[in-house]
Amino acid sequence: MSAIRLKQLTPVLVVDAVEPCVTFWTDRLGFTLTNHVPGPDGRMVFAIVALDGIEVMYQTRASVIADQPESAPELTGHSTVLFITVEDLGAIEAAMSGAPIVKPRHDTFYGSTEIYVKEPGGNTVGFAQMGP
Repeated sequence: MSAIRLKQLTPVLVVDAVEPCVTFWTDRLGFTLTNHVPGPDGRMVFAIVALDGIEVMYQTRASVIADQPESAPELTGHSTVLFITVEDLGAIEAAMSGAPIVKPRHDTFYGSTEIYVKEPGGNTVGFAQMGP
């Protein structure tokens, strides 16, 4: 058997509305909207944002259920935490001004300084600056 070679891991976060989530990443952090799919009403049902090789995908709960009705029972609540390492946590804190804070800036036992916020889709995003 040949070795498994993976190329990328991109989360697809299921949310009620895609647009506020896209705005969170583009306006606060400088991500680019690289792809999106409008629904019948013109609002996005799917989107991809990207920056520096990091991608996040969003899809509306309604469009996932329309495509995969059997997944409906699994699409309740939010248990996703995205963990992103950064070079300058101070810049991230400034960009997150006004965002709901899950856990303010703190030092960890494993040597990083972190902040956790809630993005508009209800998922938690952690930013970590690793120690020297």
